Amino acid sequence: MKRSTLLMLVLASFATFGLATQASAQDAPAGPEGDEDVDVVQPGTEVGPAQIGVPQAPTEPVVSEPPPPPPVVPVAPTRETACNDRVDDDGDGMVDCADADCFGNTLCEAGGSEERTPAACSDWIDNDGDAGVDCEDPDCADFEVCQGSMPSGGGSGGGASHGPVDEDLPELGEGMSVEDLLGRGSDNNGERNDFVCSDGVDNDGDGRIDCQDFGCRFDPAVTVCSNSPGMRFSVVAGIGASVDFNAPANERGDIRFTRLQLRALGPIPSINNSFFLLSMRMERSPRLTFAHFQIPLSNRGHYLALNSGSGSLSTGLIISAAKQPLLDAPFYLFNAFEQGNGAALETGGPIDENGRLMYRLFVAGGSGEFNGNVGGRFFRSEDRNFTYTMGAQLQFNLVGHFNRFDSPFLYTKEPLAIGATIGFKYDQRAEERFPAGNAYFILRTGRFLLRAETYMKYELDFGSFQAAYNVQTSILLVPQKILFAADFGQFMASDYQTPPGAGEGPRDYLNETQWRVALHWYWYRNIGILSLMFRQTFLEENPSRPEDPTREDELRIEAQFRF
Repeated sequence: MKRSTLLMLVLASFATFGLATQASAQDAPAGPEGDEDVDVVQPGTEVGPAQIGVPQAPTEPVVSEPPPPPPVVPVAPTRETACNDRVDDDGDGMVDCADADCFGNTLCEAGGSEERTPAACSDWIDNDGDAGVDCEDPDCADFEVCQGSMPSGGGSGGGASHGPVDEDLPELGEGMSVEDLLGRGSDNNGERNDFVCSDGVDNDGDGRIDCQDFGCRFDPAVTVCSNSPGMRFSVVAGIGASVDFNAPANERGDIRFTRLQLRALGPIPSINNSFFLLSMRMERSPRLTFAHFQIPLSNRGHYLALNSGSGSLSTGLIISAAKQPLLDAPFYLFNAFEQGNGAALETGGPIDENGRLMYRLFVAGGSGEFNGNVGGRFFRSEDRNFTYTMGAQLQFNLVGHFNRFDSPFLYTKEPLAIGATIGFKYDQRAEERFPAGNAYFILRTGRFLLRAETYMKYELDFGSFQAAYNVQTSILLVPQKILFAADFGQFMASDYQTPPGAGEGPRDYLNETQWRVALHWYWYRNIGILSLMFRQTFLEENPSRPEDPTREDELRIEAQFRF
């Protein structure tokens, strides 16, 4: 055979072998990752007919199932991973731009768009850059998400939501201010303090909720509806000069800060229609005197509150110092009855549909015989008896609406309101036990206000009955300018049937009679007030200190600032 012919046969054989190998590779199944799966015979492996090319009967191809992947265990992110998905990704209670993780995110920058849609009014962003976030921006007032006192992080409105309310603002005549609108037109004048203006409920039934209500919007005493977002800061300052005519000559006069009260208040973040208040007194020594945290239990006005335990049946010792028309509370009305606790839990709300009948239930404990500040006064006491109290109270709105935290200062004419509260409690103190009752009545109409309150108790261990009352009236002589106020009251106690031993038992309170008159000049709205007050007090002789005076005559002039 010629060389050329032999060479051609060899090349043809190699070509045939190459085509067969390529076809076999194309028929092989692909691996999981798409790579070619090539069978390789390892040394020492038994070789069967299939490996040596012996034809076999056709069989079904065997496809091996890949092993199942290991289970995936979800791991909660430690940061807010998305700042615009309306989901609390890291489970810390703060959503999207409300979470500190998103503060530097460009999605949360202010001034990028308008704040005129429900979505923009509930995204925690100051979209239009006017310092008003979501429902703090007036542009959001008419959207449903802002009908409660505060939108939630998910963008749903809380409390009793209603549609937009027609303003129906009466026209202001000559010399009138927005405060003159309270109780006029369609306003029922039942929401005029920070507590009811932040509960998400139309308390007075006039179709306006919280900051939509005329009282919440236009009464300067309400601070939760101011334009500043989030937490508010309030100051009550009083600078006074006083003369005690019955004191020694070298001790009769004094000029000082009579009060310096600092308050932080507002909604609790991410809780719809909630409210907190922290009140600190600074004129003598820094001390936190009252703390209150309140959350809603329903959209009808029922609430749950935790506070520092002051004022179980009366608000006389916890109401703002700026809300005393006679400058100070009538302490003889509370000293023997409101001794305070370390902490209190209370709940309350309406009983009927229109809020004419309200209830309060409370329990409190701690603080021993020393109280008045959050955490106690830190005076050492050898008496370790545990103290507690529990009680209930009913409020009646007979005509119109009132609230126990309303200010008794008259600034403009008021519509008719008649109401009352009645309550009972049991107190276990460190050195005494007693049941007590309290009743309160208010009549407010036009330029006139009348308040009357009484307290009674019976000491179980020593057999003493004690009672006190106070009657107070205010007359607005010149609207927005001059207010006259006066009060009269007494404290009376019977002798102990079983007198305590020396150094034992509760404090022995002296019988007392007191009357006061005051004249107030509103020199700047009701923020700046100049007051002149005269007080005369008659005291029972103190058997342990006979040198103490039994009569006090005090004249005081004081400038107050409330903002």
